[in-house]
Amino acid sequence: MNAYLLNRSLGLNGPGVLERAETTHLLHALQPAINVNFSAAPTSKAEEGSEDVQGYAAPQRGLAHASGVNAITIDKFEGRYLLSGGADSSITIWDLESSLSTRGATYVPLSSVHRTSKEHKFGITQLIFYPFDSLAFLSSSYDHTVKLYSSETLSQSASFDLDSVVYTIALSPIASHLLVACATQHPAVRLVDLRSGARTHSLAGHNGAVLSVAWSPTLEHILASGSTDGTVRFWDIRRGSGDIGGLDMEDSLGIIGRDGFGAEAPRRCNGKAHAGAVNGLVWTEDGRHLVSAGHDERVRVWDTTTGANTLASFGPLVRNSHLSSLIPLLAPSALVPAEKDVMFYPNEHEILMYELFEGEMVKRLRRPSRPAGGARGGGRNVRNRITALAWRAHDVEFYSAHSDGSIGAWMPRSAEDVIADEEEREGVGGEDENESRKRKREVLEDVYRDLMMRKVTYGSSSCEVT
Repeated sequence: MNAYLLNRSLGLNGPGVLERAETTHLLHALQPAINVNFSAAPTSKAEEGSEDVQGYAAPQRGLAHASGVNAITIDKFEGRYLLSGGADSSITIWDLESSLSTRGATYVPLSSVHRTSKEHKFGITQLIFYPFDSLAFLSSSYDHTVKLYSSETLSQSASFDLDSVVYTIALSPIASHLLVACATQHPAVRLVDLRSGARTHSLAGHNGAVLSVAWSPTLEHILASGSTDGTVRFWDIRRGSGDIGGLDMEDSLGIIGRDGFGAEAPRRCNGKAHAGAVNGLVWTEDGRHLVSAGHDERVRVWDTTTGANTLASFGPLVRNSHLSSLIPLLAPSALVPAEKDVMFYPNEHEILMYELFEGEMVKRLRRPSRPAGGARGGGRNVRNRITALAWRAHDVEFYSAHSDGSIGAWMPRSAEDVIADEEEREGVGGEDENESRKRKREVLEDVYRDLMMRKVTYGSSSCEVT
């Protein structure tokens, strides 16, 4: 740090160099915030163990959803409101600024909706805020529907029935056309127009269910989709014909088209991006690269101007076997130096942190194990699969959704902070647990005292060492 300050004072570095050095340091210091909890448990003892009208048990304390969290998202304007969707079809909104404590916070819902005749009937698959205003959001579900809600009242504004399971949805962050791209069990990408409230048309080309869709962040009419047939295809929604290009994992050279996606763009109709289903797609902020994740347990980075596989290798630890969308999280590029983008991959029960273009692992992030036991006394998912990740705007922190019903927070923590958190957590344990720790400490102290007071014999005499 002193070197950065010295170079800045000498005029050798610009003002952004020191800032990026500090944000990169914070990024690499991310740790689980074990004292941050999301609890939708009933507030009164009379409500504990109660069930809603549809027969779902209320969540335990420390759980956001009783039957697991399938999806989360955070508004990109204030970075304040977090939406979570449960496997029990419930949707909950949380205020991340409701607690001013920097260490230790228990968030309670601002509002929730549960399964009724008008709401979702099965588990939530995706949640996204309206891209130009956080006052509205969209949800998709296994019940074949996509719904539009008001963020303030959680009242439903519109509902679209797509006649097949909806795995994920996407809205362009820059376009004004307000088309919702839907990845469904049907082998065509479905487009829903929020203005007219109708399904406009479908994009046919895949030979299997579509599991993931993602709009280009720089070209408002370009869409990418991934399917169970192992292909990743690009679409120009202004055209009535098929896809404008595909990706081939065997092609590391690519072909430069007129504009990357024009008439001269590569058409690899027979090529495959993965040797298995593709259930995760995300663009880099500049739109120059696309990251894909597949059931062949590979993560690939593609140059979108040429269609080339960059051959970034992320090692043998990557796991991916579920049909639900599994979208890697890219940290904001402003936090790191150029070409040093960071990716967080939800790898079953841990999060793998990589340098995106090099494929080098930075660290493995894990939460401390949580006690087993469900709302009805049954066992929970011991592996605690991570189902989704969401970055909080204007902060160096992100959140994770878990199949045990919890939401995890990840924040920069120094070694001293981690030790303090552990000591604080131990201090609030039960009396039996504290007594056990006390006995262990006493045994260790006795062993240490015996070693330091041991007898040393020299021939026929002996003395004590103190």
